[in-house]
Amino acid sequence: MVWVPLLLVAFVAAGAGCVRVCRASIAAARPHEVSGGTDDLTVCEAAYLAGGPLRVTDLTLVSMHRARRLLLAHTGWATVVDSAGGGGDELECAVLGAIGPGGQSPVPAVRPAVAAAEPIRLLADGLVERGLAVSEEGRRELAAGVRAVRAGFLLTLVLGTVAALLVPEGERAPVLAGFALPLIGSGLCLLIGLIDVYPYTRWASPAGQRLLAGLSRADPLTALATRGPAVLEPELRAALKP
Repeated sequence: MVWVPLLLVAFVAAGAGCVRVCRASIAAARPHEVSGGTDDLTVCEAAYLAGGPLRVTDLTLVSMHRARRLLLAHTGWATVVDSAGGGGDELECAVLGAIGPGGQSPVPAVRPAVAAAEPIRLLADGLVERGLAVSEEGRRELAAGVRAVRAGFLLTLVLGTVAALLVPEGERAPVLAGFALPLIGSGLCLLIGLIDVYPYTRWASPAGQRLLAGLSRADPLTALATRGPAVLEPELRAALKP
């Protein structure tokens, strides 16, 4: 019975990871009361819920490009065409600030700067308060839970292999059956966690996902917000490529 302590260690490791990821998933899926319908969701809010800060940044860049305030070249450079037309909103001002006074900057340098800007943080905070987005703390906890479950799964696999080698071949059946339980449990929890951190669900709560599902993709900017740069023409896709 030398393998029993190894089995107990496997159960503890797998159980701890499963509890953590399940708690994080339940917290992220906690229902919220949401007033209004899909009309309450702006295109920028939809972009955040579907793809996070970088999706909002891409939406703003493409919107400015189509309004002829910005030129996005397929070479990956952004050039300011009109820095004053209409004043612009806070997100557009953040883009212009990230490009700098020279009026030209590589898009890969602009995207993370805008994604970290204050207007997007305020947008995210508002969505979290309305129960439409998962908080940053919730995303961190869920990601940590997935890592813990993955580590528990791998540890159980290693301990099960070692335990099977420590007993005679004719006595391995109960060993394999015992280690199968934490393996299956941690595998299922890992699957749940990976679904919950999938890019589409990483940002939006269940309430936010329902609002996203109700949006029409007929408008090009809405399609970009919900589906990402894949809906754009090749030149713009090349311009936004990291």
